[in-house]
Amino acid sequence: MNFLAHLFLSFDDYELIIGNFIADHVKGARKNEFPDGIRRGIELHRAIDHFTDTHSITSRSKNLLYERHAKYAGVVVDLYYDHFLAASFSDYSEIPLAEFVENHYRILESEKQWLPESVRSFLPHMIERNWLFNYASIEGIGRTLIGLSQRVRFPNRMHEAVHDLELHYPALKADFKLFFPQLITFADEYLRNAALRPSQT
Repeated sequence: MNFLAHLFLSFDDYELIIGNFIADHVKGARKNEFPDGIRRGIELHRAIDHFTDTHSITSRSKNLLYERHAKYAGVVVDLYYDHFLAASFSDYSEIPLAEFVENHYRILESEKQWLPESVRSFLPHMIERNWLFNYASIEGIGRTLIGLSQRVRFPNRMHEAVHDLELHYPALKADFKLFFPQLITFADEYLRNAALRPSQT
């Protein structure tokens, strides 16, 4: 999953929000350099990614894209699923998307001391361009895919991926609708179980 889903699955816990947001920029055991709550957020992020990457529904979504996007199919699906979450946010939250996004931008800005430098460098751009809110439109997710395509060092066709979204929209949306409730349940149960066991290494 991408930024919006990870923030949503932090369940309004400030430290989980920070950890879940920065996890891709914290390698291996470096998670142990952070306070317990942020470390749990990093662990949650990794668990969410593993659940998502190995799930049969997301595999079905990726198979629709593999011919054009190969190893980047999973990255593209993550962004598609954030689009579907943003576009149907009221199905999962009583808080409007715009309010949710602004609240989380404020939290991230107020806790900058915990953000790796690589995260600090893109956060202002994310906020200025309002990535999270703009995921809700096809145009917005298309701009995100183009930007990501330009940042990846290897040849890719992610700049074309918005066309694949339009082509397979009903099937991909149906996959998301099936998958996301299962992911919410997984994340909730993961946190409940994590409270009962020692920290992971």
